[in-house]
Amino acid sequence: MPRSTTALRAVTRLLLERAITTAARRAAAPGGIRFTERQLYYETCRVLRPTPPPLRRVPHSPAPPLRLSRFTEVLRGREPAGMLPTPTGPVPALGGPSAEPDLYAYGLPRLLICQDRAIAHMLLANHVHLEAACPVLSAGDDLPLDPRTVAALERAEGATVHVLHDAGAAGVTLPGRVRAALGPVPGVRVVSLGLVPRHAQALRLVSGRRPGPPPPVGALPPGLRPAEADWLAAGRFTEVAALPPARLLRAVLRLTRGPRPTRHSVWTELRGLRGAGFLTWPEP
Repeated sequence: MPRSTTALRAVTRLLLERAITTAARRAAAPGGIRFTERQLYYETCRVLRPTPPPLRRVPHSPAPPLRLSRFTEVLRGREPAGMLPTPTGPVPALGGPSAEPDLYAYGLPRLLICQDRAIAHMLLANHVHLEAACPVLSAGDDLPLDPRTVAALERAEGATVHVLHDAGAAGVTLPGRVRAALGPVPGVRVVSLGLVPRHAQALRLVSGRRPGPPPPVGALPPGLRPAEADWLAAGRFTEVAALPPARLLRAVLRLTRGPRPTRHSVWTELRGLRGAGFLTWPEP
C-alpha cells in the first residue's frame, strides 16, 4: 500500500476516533445517560454531518454518512464511559412484574413493550421503569405476555400497553401483533409510541434501506399516509436508536406517564382561594 494511502487512512481513523469521543460525550448528556452502541453510532453520524439550523425544519430522512461496519471497526477495543454492553441473550428481569406471586394481585395500569431488546435494556439502565412506574419488556423475549401480567392489566381497569418500535415494516405492524396476542382483554388498550416514517422525516433521523428486494409489508395501520406506505414498501427503515438518547428518554417518560398533575405551591393555593371567593372584592 502506498505511503500516502496509509497516511490518509491513519488520519481518517484519527478523525473518526475523535468524532466517536465527541459523540459519546453528547450521548451521555445531560447527567450521565447510559446509551447503547447503536445509539452511539447514530450520534457519531450527527457529529460527522451536523444539520444547519435553517434546514432543521425541513422534513428529510438522510442516509448515514458512515458505514456501520467502519464504525464498529474503529470502536472495537474502546468502551466509552456510559456505553452499555450489547445484550447477547434475553435480558433478565426487564422491569416486568417480579416472580413474587403476591405482586400479580395488584393492577398494572401501564406497560411498555420495546421492539429492540437493547433499547429496553437502555431504558431500564436509565431507570425509566421507576420514574414512569411502568414495567419495560422486550417484544422478542416477553411476547406472548405472561397470563399473570395480562390479568394484572385487566385488573387495573383502563390499562395501556405502550409499544415502542422502529419505523420499518416489522415495527409499524408490531402494535397490531401485540393487540392480537392480547386477545379480547376488557379495558386494555394498545398504543403505538412510534416511530413511523413521518417521525423519521420530521426529526431528520438517519434511515437505511434493506438490501435486496423489499420484503412484503403486510397489513399496515390505518393511520399511515400513502407516502409512508410507499416509503416502507421501498424497504426503508429508521431505528428508535437513531433518536438522541436524552430525547428518547424525555419522550418515553412524557408519553407513558401522561400529563403531570398540577404542582401545589403557595401561588396555586392563593389562586384556588381567590376562585373560591377569598382575596376578592365583595359584590356591591
